[in-house]
Amino acid sequence: MQIKSIAAAVATAAIMSVSSAASAQDITEFRIGILGGENANDRLKSHECLKEKTEALLGVETKIFAPADYSGVIEGLIGGNLDMAWLGASGYAAVYLADPEAVEPVLVKINTDGSYGYYSIGFARVDSGIKSLDDMKSKVFAFGDPNSTSGYLIPSVEIPEGGYSMKSGDYFSEVKFTGGHEQTIVAVANGDVDAGVTWADGLGNWEEGFNSGALRKATDAGLVDMTEIQEIWRSKVIPEGPIVLRKALPERVKLQMTALMASLESMDPECAYGVMAGEIKGIAPIGHDAYISVIEARKAAMKN
Repeated sequence: MQIKSIAAAVATAAIMSVSSAASAQDITEFRIGILGGENANDRLKSHECLKEKTEALLGVETKIFAPADYSGVIEGLIGGNLDMAWLGASGYAAVYLADPEAVEPVLVKINTDGSYGYYSIGFARVDSGIKSLDDMKSKVFAFGDPNSTSGYLIPSVEIPEGGYSMKSGDYFSEVKFTGGHEQTIVAVANGDVDAGVTWADGLGNWEEGFNSGALRKATDAGLVDMTEIQEIWRSKVIPEGPIVLRKALPERVKLQMTALMASLESMDPECAYGVMAGEIKGIAPIGHDAYISVIEARKAAMKN
């Protein structure tokens, strides 16, 4: 995660942009998938700047797809119908286990403190009287999406390790899926469920929704007042999910898009803020080996 690596990528962006006309001969369009987590209009709006930069760089039409759930992006990558996406670690594991040759991880978001991890955060309303999972007996617990790392995979493993069964009726009265991070946050804030999990970098101020993550996006959108909810559980650190590219893309296109994304924060901080869900330090190289443990966890979960 050296800053030199980021600088090298930025230099590559400048060099490769010269050959954008040549790349247009290799592809006729470029397709970017956005994971669920907030409503489609907001996702499309936050990525409009990336769409414009990609079209200028590659010289071809760029299309942004915002499916209702994670599986839409995962299936699009497996089927070769999407060229790039920012996945959670579990989402990448799902694609890799289905087809190891579908995509390759190239970059990862770097937090403001230089780390590239984040957390699954359990939370409840302040006025609910719930301060920890010990207070959740016979109450409703919400996951987001079954393909989410922080919204399902990690808490579904770590919470039972703490002695709390995730089977409806055992400890919690009901364990349910809301459909995504934004839906979970709104459901808890509105009192529709007693507690749920979402993702955050764990840095900065709680009142602002931390520096980046679903809570920050929801706070920025005015969907939640962070003073009305509180943290009740936190996972171990989770490796940030990768930005992936379709392996079959021409090498020139892969180099150009890798360089564009690596330089996004320094080139256009406002655009990077929207695309990467909050404040970041930068975007740096990452490889498959960083996700082996998550792939194994996903594989184990599939057997249960």
